[in-house]
Amino acid sequence: MDNKAIIILDMLNDFVTGDLKCDRALHIIPNLKRLLTAARKHNVPIIYSNDAHLLVDEEVVERWGKHAIKGTKGAEVIPELGPTAKDYVVEKRTYSGFHETGLDMLLRSLYHSEGVKTVVLTGLHTNICVRHTAADAFFRGYKIIVAEDGVEAFTQEDHEQGLKYLKNIYNAKIMAVDEIIRGFSRD
Repeated sequence: MDNKAIIILDMLNDFVTGDLKCDRALHIIPNLKRLLTAARKHNVPIIYSNDAHLLVDEEVVERWGKHAIKGTKGAEVIPELGPTAKDYVVEKRTYSGFHETGLDMLLRSLYHSEGVKTVVLTGLHTNICVRHTAADAFFRGYKIIVAEDGVEAFTQEDHEQGLKYLKNIYNAKIMAVDEIIRGFSRD
């Protein structure tokens, strides 16, 4: 068994419909809903890695403006993909889901402490938070799968360049959501 975990990055109100909305995110929601349903059916852990910024965060003030501020509606997961009581939520303040968070410790504690071996990255944005989370996963020895139709970016070019980078630099397997779901049955 490959001990997979699904990581949903930043499918938050501010990124899908709010201050930093990515209109292209709307078309991945049905794919992510199918993936989450299948993961729950096969007891694959689901982890939401969510921006939860403080107003003092440089990323917020200097680069992207005020968004996904901890405790606000904008920092909540969109209702269509909301976490259940069995899912995990790990807050982050930078692009990477690993940087100064408890994500690595959580992943290593799952599967009766055998740990996750493969992370399946989904969400926003292919060339930013997915890329930086993949880098930190790679540096920590995780295998990486990126759901090609379960990640998105502001532009098609950013999305395609992001996928190419992830494949070439971090040896990420780029797979369709339906292919990932079929793999749950084989694990």
